[in-house]
Amino acid sequence: MDARERALQRAYGHAARWLASLSDRRVPARASIDEIVRALGAELPDGPSAPADVVDLLATACEPGLTAFPGGRFYGFVVGGTEPAALAADWLVSAWDQNCVMRAASPAYAAVEDVAGTWLLDLLGLPGDSAVGFTTGATTANFTCLAAGRDAVLRRAGWNVARDGLAGGPPVRVVAGEDRHMAVDLALRYLGLGGPELVDADGQGRIDPEALRRTLARGGRGPTIVILQAGDIHSGAFDPFAETIRAAREADAWVHVDGAFGLWAAASPTYAHLTAGCTYADSWATDAHKTLNVPYDCGLAIVRDPSALRAAMGLRGDYLIQDEHGDPIDKVPELSRRGRAFTVWAALRCLGRSGVADLVERLCRHASAFAAGIAGIDGATVLNDVVFTQVCAEFGDEGRTERVLTRLLDDGTAWISGSTWHGRRVMRISVSNWSTTDDDVTRTLDAIRWAAGR
Repeated sequence: MDARERALQRAYGHAARWLASLSDRRVPARASIDEIVRALGAELPDGPSAPADVVDLLATACEPGLTAFPGGRFYGFVVGGTEPAALAADWLVSAWDQNCVMRAASPAYAAVEDVAGTWLLDLLGLPGDSAVGFTTGATTANFTCLAAGRDAVLRRAGWNVARDGLAGGPPVRVVAGEDRHMAVDLALRYLGLGGPELVDADGQGRIDPEALRRTLARGGRGPTIVILQAGDIHSGAFDPFAETIRAAREADAWVHVDGAFGLWAAASPTYAHLTAGCTYADSWATDAHKTLNVPYDCGLAIVRDPSALRAAMGLRGDYLIQDEHGDPIDKVPELSRRGRAFTVWAALRCLGRSGVADLVERLCRHASAFAAGIAGIDGATVLNDVVFTQVCAEFGDEGRTERVLTRLLDDGTAWISGSTWHGRRVMRISVSNWSTTDDDVTRTLDAIRWAAGR
């Protein structure tokens, strides 16, 4: 057995033990950063170490400082776990070590990206000739789509931003709901567009179609982008796409949908109505690590007009071997990057159409169970209409809500993070992990009752 094989076997052993511990372990990390630094050793060694020994040290030093993100009782932020076939495929991605830039360089990757992209468009009910780019995550997917939109609306106004930049060109107006996700603002900042013009939303975070129409009417018909949302980060609510996209079309605007976790509702016959009309947008962003549960570093940028995406993201290099029909390089910002489509293909192939629908519906069922359980706790109130995978609740007053959150994290049965929504401190539960079971929900509700009852 050579050094590489010994290192890989050690890594497999540590990974298997970590995954086996998730059902019973405390969810928050047990060790501090300082403790982990001491265990790793702060000084760089003068000489080499055996690869297997390095793997052992890394695993044993870091394990106490790991949060059980992949387990069934992590409900903070909006992050999924990793479906088994996708996890195994991700190990192959590292072993294969493909630079997934050009069709000529890695035919295997190009083929998988083509197939996975076609499956995704079909599953999500989006136009079948759209371009699908595999990005680092939803933030970069939003950036990619909005770059295509920025360049397209400027091109319609007679300005070539790729050649001339933004300075001196027509201003691009960006309009979004007041409850949009902060990642949208970040993407706009990257693109040199500044903050969006905000439109009123209702109590669940859904943009008001009439307010949008009035706002757009005040600005004339210059270069405009309208950003809509599939899945509010607090309530899980979806914008009314049919009405809002109709209003945006009247203003000749590019319509982008930020669907980081909610776009997957389209894959379920039970929840597809939440995305009704969404297919008429110009671009869509989502994160395959969230609802689909593939490993990190996998967002999806989908653009109706492939030429618009290629104009924004494509490049030429004398040393590159580029395909006349286009390459993966033409659809995302990065050059060197992982084979993200391998994991998406594996998840979709393993689950199939019915499996993805079942996954979405199971996550929503767990969210509804959380809402019902919390509503039965004395003094607790569920604040949102639970339409998808998000639940927001308070426990009488801000001080008690904060105490419940603190006790929960100290207890360690589950990780549930707090937030501030409409000026109120809330417990925010996001059900995103394929491995969450009915028993996980029951154990978590018991922990919430305990924390609320002290």
